[in-house]
Amino acid sequence: MAVGLVALLSLPVAAQTIAPGNSNSVAEIDAGIGACTADFTINDQNGSPIYNAKIRVHLTYGWMNLHKLDMEAGTNSVGKARFIGLPEHPKEGLFFTASLDDRHVSAFDDPNKNCKAAFTLRLERSPTEVPKK
Repeated sequence: MAVGLVALLSLPVAAQTIAPGNSNSVAEIDAGIGACTADFTINDQNGSPIYNAKIRVHLTYGWMNLHKLDMEAGTNSVGKARFIGLPEHPKEGLFFTASLDDRHVSAFDDPNKNCKAAFTLRLERSPTEVPKK
């Protein structure tokens, strides 16, 4: 019984299977917690879609926020990815980060106010620090 419980607890988050060679399918990651969604389109500074940008979110939910879940999705060839099954009433909202190499951007959503979020974000290069003289 204990072995079965450990195996169950270590299962990865379900993700939609994308057929090999089909980079137009949107990655859909299911948290399985609620009915909210977050759709992303990730672009570069010129507005062109970015392939394989990583979008991450850390969820805490349940009684006293004791349950934790980290999820990540990569964008398809037109810069799109989708999270489904997100909680409707998280205590602190959802903070997403998207990155590729040295470019990143972040977004915040409060599902209490907007359960079907849609983001179009531009990845920006991190500003370099000017050396002090």
